Amino acid sequence: MSKENETGFDLVFQAPTALPLDLDGWTKDAGADAWEEIRPLPPVYRLRHVRTPSQTAADLSQSGFDVALVPHARRLKDVCLVAMDMDSTLITIECIDEIADMIGIKPQVAEITERAMRGELDFRESLMARVALLKGVPESALAEIYDTRLFLSPGAETMLEAFHTAGAKSILVSGGFTFFTEKLRARLGFTHAAANTLEIVDGELTGRVVGEILGAAGKAAQLSAFKAKYATPDKPLSVAIGDGANDLMMFQAAELSFAYHAKPKVRSAATHAIDHCGLDAIVNCFC
Repeated sequence: MSKENETGFDLVFQAPTALPLDLDGWTKDAGADAWEEIRPLPPVYRLRHVRTPSQTAADLSQSGFDVALVPHARRLKDVCLVAMDMDSTLITIECIDEIADMIGIKPQVAEITERAMRGELDFRESLMARVALLKGVPESALAEIYDTRLFLSPGAETMLEAFHTAGAKSILVSGGFTFFTEKLRARLGFTHAAANTLEIVDGELTGRVVGEILGAAGKAAQLSAFKAKYATPDKPLSVAIGDGANDLMMFQAAELSFAYHAKPKVRSAATHAIDHCGLDAIVNCFC
């Protein structure tokens, strides 16, 4: 008997739009007891008590579904803390790239951002290099970006509401900037937010960051500190959500991690990957 069968797992699969279904065939192939419809549109289904899920999971993934092997014992109410990245996770943009766009250098900065998120560049050095290029940008540009370009990722509010209703605390931990994280903290009810502070003198960015840079180790430390504060025997689980290489240490510090529309290196390190759906798909990965 496999360990999966002994422990008791379900296979959850979901997609942002309707896709062809072969529920009876997948149930048989996965050695499941039955299939369950969680929601018809957008489709969310669960194969109950799977015994041979591997090939079925691969087939579902190939067909455009996000797939998660979920233990029966995992409950939303067991989560004490959710730690989220901001740029390209909670929100759809990279704020630093949009700031660069204000002075016509978005391609140069975005290329550095992409390499850093893939783990090809040291995050601290890459951030300093990118921020240096922003010298002279007016402070008013930050407010314009927040008001006109910053959008929440699909399902963000639904996901956070579900975790908060279940009694979990939430922290927004970002290698981005406090100007944006503080607004989002207040708007969405995060328990805490931490990020980097851009130095501003006479209404313009100086091209420097105030204080120590919050990178991968700092994000993991934030998660660990708040987990120690809020975890109890009844709520032992912490959840980390991110998309870039500087989220990997945070993933390691959490009991569960979700790679959201992430780079391959990040996907392979996470407990689960959400490649197609919105952030609300994370909630369905709890029994």
